[in-house]
Amino acid sequence: MKVFAGPRNWVLSSAMPDLVTAPLIDIGANLGHESFDADLDVVLERARAAGIVHLLVTGTSPASTAKALDLAMQYPALLSATSGVHPHEAQHCDAEAFAEITRLAAHASVKAVGETGLDFNRDFSPRATQERVFEQHLELAASVGKPVFLHQRDAHSRFLPILKNQRDSLRAGGVVHCFTGERHELYDYLDLDMHIGITGWICDERRGAHMLEFLHDIPLDRLLLETDAPYLLPRTLRLRPKSRRNEPAMLSEVLRVAAEAMKQDVALVARHATENARRLFALPA
Repeated sequence: MKVFAGPRNWVLSSAMPDLVTAPLIDIGANLGHESFDADLDVVLERARAAGIVHLLVTGTSPASTAKALDLAMQYPALLSATSGVHPHEAQHCDAEAFAEITRLAAHASVKAVGETGLDFNRDFSPRATQERVFEQHLELAASVGKPVFLHQRDAHSRFLPILKNQRDSLRAGGVVHCFTGERHELYDYLDLDMHIGITGWICDERRGAHMLEFLHDIPLDRLLLETDAPYLLPRTLRLRPKSRRNEPAMLSEVLRVAAEAMKQDVALVARHATENARRLFALPA
């Protein structure tokens, strides 16, 4: 079990957003990424100082899921993990790989099945393979009684019917992680009683500005916040780190922009997002 010794070498302090006193949960951070290997303890110290009380470390392959679980066991009070195969990696998800995902998904520190879904934007895996692996993950989530952690990019017309077909068996629900879609897509997922994960995509005037127009349509009891670190550094930060690496401490900037777009008090949005994450992922108070 890791013990935090206090802040050390906070070289990014000038780039950090104003600290938020309300507790926050980052439901999606790729802390197993190699960019965190050298200074993860410091990154987590900064996260705690910024009000982060828990983080889910995303699993995107058998290897990254194993690493996510290892981190969760090293920092049991702060981290949990997910178990899954990202659609980019679906072509590598043979029977042996999925058996490993299944084994890891049963661990108590794994709180969701995924990241899984469809990505027709980059097509790193054949679409038919992505769909097969996606369906396998939904079946796994139903069997272990854990929520699903979903990815969808430019694939809504196929993603929605697959999810809808199995929604009744997903008793623990799930989240459409890093939502970047259009208003009608949001409504489709809300109609399925899914949670919506919001990232620094909304802080990007080039790609996410359209979402600011309908972010207020997300009910407060369905909103979740995430960084998707080290990706999606919020472009609205006054000062951005030279490395362009995003990290969990910057979740408060996503919160600030979301609350402003929703015309809600920051503390109110933070409280609801945190309560939603605790409830969905069965996290301790």
